[in-house]
Formats: sequence, C-alpha cells, structure tokens
Amino acid sequence: MKRISRLGRAAAMAMATGLFLAACGQEQAPQEDGGAQERPPHPVAVVELSRQDVALEKSYPSLLRSDDEVTLVARVTGTLEQRHFEPGELVEEGQVLYSIEPDYYQAVVNQREADLQSARAELSRAQRDAERFERLLSQNSVSRQQYDQARAELGVANAAVAQAEAALVSAGIDLDYAEVTAPVSGVISLSQVNVGNLVGNGTELAIITPLDPLEVRFQLPQRDAFELRQQLREAQGNEPIRAVLKLPGVNGSEGQRLEGSLDFLGSRVEATTSTVQASATFANPESRVLPGQFVRVSLEGLKRYNVLAVPEIAIGQGLMGPQVFVLDEDNTARARPVELGEVAGPWQVLVGGVEPGERVIVGDLAGIEPGMVIDPQPFEGDAATLVEEVEQAEQAEQQAEEAALREAAEVTDSAAGPGMEGDAQ
Repeated sequence: MKRISRLGRAAAMAMATGLFLAACGQEQAPQEDGGAQERPPHPVAVVELSRQDVALEKSYPSLLRSDDEVTLVARVTGTLEQRHFEPGELVEEGQVLYSIEPDYYQAVVNQREADLQSARAELSRAQRDAERFERLLSQNSVSRQQYDQARAELGVANAAVAQAEAALVSAGIDLDYAEVTAPVSGVISLSQVNVGNLVGNGTELAIITPLDPLEVRFQLPQRDAFELRQQLREAQGNEPIRAVLKLPGVNGSEGQRLEGSLDFLGSRVEATTSTVQASATFANPESRVLPGQFVRVSLEGLKRYNVLAVPEIAIGQGLMGPQVFVLDEDNTARARPVELGEVAGPWQVLVGGVEPGERVIVGDLAGIEPGMVIDPQPFEGDAATLVEEVEQAEQAEQQAEEAALREAAEVTDSAAGPGMEGDAQ
C-alpha cells in the first residue's frame, strides 16, 4: 500500500507539472543524449542481513468473565422471610443474605435433639436388661431365647441412637441453609425472588460477581499455540508472557491498560475451529472493566527466534510479487523476490529469497529502480523510528504535492480567463 501511494503521488506531481507548463505556454526542449549527466548515487539506509530475535505483537478477541461468580440458590423449602442486603452493593464472604423460616428449622433441630435423648434412654435400659439376662443365664434362671431377645433389643436401641444422631445432623444442616450466606465476596445482583414468596430447593435467589480479579478466555490459532508452548518450555520462566488489555479512552483521551498473566494454555486443538483455548487473569481493583465485555487481549513477550527480518517499509511490490532491493558488489540495486513470513511490529520476517550477509535497502523505496547506484547509509536497527521518519517524509511530500496541484489549478484558471473573454467578444 505504501508503494502504491508513492506511485499515485508521483503521477499527481507529473500532472501538476504538465498543467503548469501548458498554462504558461511553455514547451520542454528535448535534451540531447550527449548532454545528459550521470546521476549521483542515491543515499538510502542499508542493512546487512543477519539472523535475530524479533518481538511479535499478537492480539486476540476475547470475553471477560469472573471466574468465581456464583448463583445463590435456596437449599431448603419455606417462606423467604428477610433480605439482608441492598442490590448492587458489595457483600463479604460469610455475610448473611437471606432468611428462610429459621424459627421452623430451629424447632426441627430441637425435636431431633429430644428424639436423640429418648433413644439414648432406651439404649441405657436395653444395656441393663442385656447385662441382667446374661447373669441370669449363667445361673440357668432364664432360657437362652430370653437372653437372645435382650441382646436383640440392645442392638435395636443402638441403631435408634445412630438414627436419631443422623436426623439431628440433617436438621442442623437445614437450619444452616435457612440462613443463606455469601460464599464469595463480590457485587450482588437484584434479588430474583421477593420477600414473602415460597421458595424450594434449587430456587435461584441472586448472583454474586467478584470483580477483582477477572479472567479472560480466548482462542489461539494452533500455530500460535504451538510456538507459544515451545517458547514457554524453552524460556523456563526467564521471559514471562504478559497479557495486556488496552481500555478505550474517554473524551478522546488515551486509554489505560491492564496487565495480567497467562495462566492456562490448552492441551488440545478444537476440531471445528483449529484453535487452542487459553486464559489470562487480570487484577481489577478499580472495577475498570466488567464481566461480559468483549475485548482484545494482547500477548507481550512473544518472539520469533533466529529469523531474517527487515523493516516492513523495505518490502516493495514487483511483477513477481513482494520484493526487496539487494545491493551487489558495486552498490547497484537489484530487485529480489522474497517470501514473506509474519509481521512482527515494524519488522517483516522473511522466510525465503535472501540469505544472511546480503545487503538490503531498508529506507524509503520511493525513486529507487533496479540498476540504480546506491550510496549506503548506516541503519541503527530501530525499525519503528525508521518507519515513522519515512511516514513523516511521505506526509510532507503529499502536502507539497497537494499545494503544487492547487497552484497549477490556479494558474490554469488565470490563463484560461482572458482567452474565454476574448472569444466572447
């Protein structure tokens, strides 16, 4: 696109010059071949290719979610008697939120305690009877059948005590469920059931959403996932991968960013999408983002190792596709088709067409043609600065061309004005 825009501006400049000469009635005198002077070498930045590590800039669409979000449900049946919170407020873990007939379930607990006492009293009697029948049996005062009956009644009494204890535990659990408490800290939603309504086991009451931290889940293309897994394995924690969320600004101001950590990378490829799931966690103390938002998450720290790369602006478009200009021993520019890899910020990875040690033009390609002699200028290695400088120069050139077009149009209008008046007379 940069190359096309340069060609368009060159054509516009030629048109402006033609209009200016036509308006003034001037004609270009043909130049003799013998009088042409050899052009001096064209100064432009040149780099000698060598393998390097380049940082990638990858971002993926994702959905924010609260990993600890819970839905409160009733665990007992009864009338919802009280609500102990205001919708939208921050509730703390363990805080009582609803009361569902706690007096009734307390009465059930009291009844189960009485049942347990009765069962224990019956057990005590059965134990005494069994001991007495055992002594009488040794004296042949009772039959063996009577002794066995006493032992059976002792077993039944033991079972009744165990049953009463279990019933008391169950009643205590129901009593605890009669007071619905917050399992996590977070912001609570509107109540889905009003006070006074009958609720049953499983009735949804409200939702608690923790806002700090938040989780973001996203899908990585399988190639990105494989290379990320390899980088994590080789780095061994020395170069952590950072996840970044860029928040939109307000009233034209620059947006803020949240930094998090990549904490999950899936171990299987989804057959339908050829992607691998990943997730990252972000601290959100000021609640600047909310669950359910669609955002783009960027991964910082991704790299491509031992690759050949040039600034993106060094890539031109030729008849054979993408190309670069390589210098020969005489500093003459030669077009070379190349095979492109990934774009890594201001860098373009090359996967074919060039070799390490070759010199490649990395400056502005405007005006450079195959066979042109080049004056190589040093390249400091800052591709972002180089791209910015070239774009600023192109912007200034475009403004100059627009000014030239306006001036040519004004001259054309002023030259055509008197002629049109003469014709009218």
